[in-house]
Amino acid sequence: MLEAIDIHKVYNDTKKSLPVLKGITLRIEGGEFVAIVGPSGAGKSTLLHILGGLDSPSSGRVVFRGEDIYKLSDEGLAKARNEKIGFVFQFYHLLSEFTVMENTLLPGLIKNEKGGNLKKRAAELLNQVGLKDRINYFPSQLSGGEKQRVAVARSLINSPSLLFCDEPTGNLDSKSGEGIISLVKDINIKNKMTVVLVTHNSELAKVADKVYHLCDGRCSYESLY
Repeated sequence: MLEAIDIHKVYNDTKKSLPVLKGITLRIEGGEFVAIVGPSGAGKSTLLHILGGLDSPSSGRVVFRGEDIYKLSDEGLAKARNEKIGFVFQFYHLLSEFTVMENTLLPGLIKNEKGGNLKKRAAELLNQVGLKDRINYFPSQLSGGEKQRVAVARSLINSPSLLFCDEPTGNLDSKSGEGIISLVKDINIKNKMTVVLVTHNSELAKVADKVYHLCDGRCSYESLY
């Protein structure tokens, strides 16, 4: 489903160049749960942003369903991100003036999907993540774990085939964090959805089918079978 081929990322300022990714190659099959593990500053989030079409590589290719995403137009890439890829980040990025239901609906509204079917799907997702009694709450009325569950529901509203999770437990206590990872794993199994989890926590990565270790801009693969 997703392949990264010799990905390099170099940040340049006026004084020097900073290589962050140094030739990353990896392959992710449909329906897999893959973890990318490494210490802070290893380039995990940079890699995820490149895989998800949020940041372009300095060189190399990202092929999603047989198509090099960085050969798409800006409009085409934005459409692919909205309709085919879901994102869950460490920070929830919920809009404070919108309810739980309204926050969940946003990607669908951007897609111009309207009507009762979208609301029905949002309600089903919020029920799936355990928030059916919170749909009219505002973010300020939720715990951290509940906010992240809203973010998960929002990421799924357009039925993506690929879900990226970037340190989704980073702002949560251990119990809430384990609940989020369990929820994502459950979605991976039930929906046969491909999941890529970026984390510094090797214990959380044990739920994955396979693990890539990222260190000093380079990647190594660990099979868990």
